[in-house]
Amino acid sequence: MIFPPQFLSLVFAVVVILYFLASAIKILKEYERGVVFRLGRVIPVKGPGLVIIWPVIDKLVRVSLRTITMDVPSQDIITKDNVTVKVNAVVYFRVMDPIKAVTAIEDFYFGTSQIAQTTLRSVLGQSQLDELLSKRDEINAELQRIIDFQTEPWGVKVTAVEVKNVDLPVEMQRAIARQAEAERERRAKVIHAEGELQAAQKLADAAKIIATQPATLQLRFLQTLTEIASEKNSTVIFPVPIDLLRPFIEKRGL
Repeated sequence: MIFPPQFLSLVFAVVVILYFLASAIKILKEYERGVVFRLGRVIPVKGPGLVIIWPVIDKLVRVSLRTITMDVPSQDIITKDNVTVKVNAVVYFRVMDPIKAVTAIEDFYFGTSQIAQTTLRSVLGQSQLDELLSKRDEINAELQRIIDFQTEPWGVKVTAVEVKNVDLPVEMQRAIARQAEAERERRAKVIHAEGELQAAQKLADAAKIIATQPATLQLRFLQTLTEIASEKNSTVIFPVPIDLLRPFIEKRGL
């Protein structure tokens, strides 16, 4: 079957038009922006929605404005007190200036990842192990400030940095466990000593009251007998006041 030349020309023209239309019409989502290079030079950002560009002349680069969650691989870190630990973290950031994110750096995601790794090693290497375990919020804030300062020229805003896991060597875990046990024992002894001190103070106060009111000693004596009788013991200890024995002791001493 032979087609006439006019028909072939029409088909070719339709194909060329469809190609140019497909290349010229772009649809950007709500969270996307288009950085357009026209003959190599940047023009104002396009999007979201329907965007029409010139085929061949224009080149469009899509940039997402959503917050990116990036996992920082585990890093071997030597703390200020010479303890080797493995630490990983997570970084949250987003593109604030699409033009800078495309023109100022080749790959802003890879660049932010490298900055996060080096900053993590640098900051945690200046901290002691106790600070790394107890002052997590302060360390996170310092990491966020430093990384954000480095990525600001790229149009990238770091919103948060969180240290996730701190893996300690086995021998260090044992040492910390012994330290925690010793601390608990110290607190128990301090609490016991404070209880003994308070009991001694109360006994001293009671002795002063009994000294001024001798009848209270007799009441205490009767209360003790009542408590012993309720236990149904076969042996009853009967305390004898020392005042009853004093004349005999003095006579024997003479």
